[in-house]
Amino acid sequence: MKKLGVGIIGCGNISTSYLRLAPLFKALEIRAVADMSMEAAKVRAKEFGVETMTVQDMLASDKIDVVVNLTIPDAHFAVTKSILEAGKHAYSEKPLVLTLEEGEELRALAGVKNLRVGSAPDTFLGGAHQLARARIDEGLIGKVIAGTCHVMSHGMEHWHPNPDFFFLPGAGPILDIGPYYITNLIQLLGPVKRVASLATSATTTRTILSEPRKGEQIPVKTPTNIHALLDFADGATITLSASWDVWVHRHASMELYGTEGSMFVPDPNFFGGTVESAGRDGLIKPLEAWSHPFGIANQEHANGPLANYRTAGLADMAQAIVEGREHRCSLDLALHAVDVMTAILKSGDTGSFVDMTTSCERPAALGPEEARQLMG
Repeated sequence: MKKLGVGIIGCGNISTSYLRLAPLFKALEIRAVADMSMEAAKVRAKEFGVETMTVQDMLASDKIDVVVNLTIPDAHFAVTKSILEAGKHAYSEKPLVLTLEEGEELRALAGVKNLRVGSAPDTFLGGAHQLARARIDEGLIGKVIAGTCHVMSHGMEHWHPNPDFFFLPGAGPILDIGPYYITNLIQLLGPVKRVASLATSATTTRTILSEPRKGEQIPVKTPTNIHALLDFADGATITLSASWDVWVHRHASMELYGTEGSMFVPDPNFFGGTVESAGRDGLIKPLEAWSHPFGIANQEHANGPLANYRTAGLADMAQAIVEGREHRCSLDLALHAVDVMTAILKSGDTGSFVDMTTSCERPAALGPEEARQLMG
């Protein structure tokens, strides 16, 4: 199969996942990295044996077919736009953009240029979440009518050396962590019709507890405690609690309630985990495991082995370009997730339900065999 040449703009921590995991997949080859800091680019390039380029040289290079945008979210739109203007396919870290207007401009530009735009998260392609989807589609728990999602902690200031961004507009728990949960809900249940929310912040400042800025006060300028209601087009109603004002809790990551039973889905921030279900008898038990390659633990984590295949969405887009089919981490999916997230924040500000102005099809399922076909 033809390999597409990939360049990366942005050499922060997330770039190591792409560089380390890309060799697993057969349709892409990372050939160069770029960053505003040439020193950072050189360090990353040396670490992984790829070429260092300036951003301008990367956008002009015949070696590069797809450019991955790993810059900060506030720069996602401008950088992705420059990639498309240069005639390259673009793949962005989440969130794709911070406003619907930016997303629609990218959609129009990609259409004119006949280029692809893809976006993380791709964790919904993991073995656990695809198993949940397969069993829901088979009717294991009947029609899903309701559910709950909880992603709650006490933020990042106790461990991150520069946590300022997390508490400014464009971040917060909805735009930073919400994409994993909302994208997985969309791939499981379809598009959202309208949302409502309550949004608050416990404090107006945070104290950094990590070095080297320990003790410094930083401002909180975006809601850090959001409780939302998502009304899906197919009739399901899901509550989503996303908070950085919670010290400890016992809520599960994701539970779905159907007419014939319930399903318990592991954290959508990760690819693997155990999916459980219960029928009308009330007995909760694990679903029979399947041999999905994106569910196999391949990394050690603080809490034990985990499955990490971040790059799967990029690999699927590269192979889709070669095969002439739709890619799963699509612009439509990412933009609908942005619509949902920004509407949640708007509702929290106005106190009213907010209707979606976008929709999307569920991305194609990725069963074990389809996943194996992506790998080298």
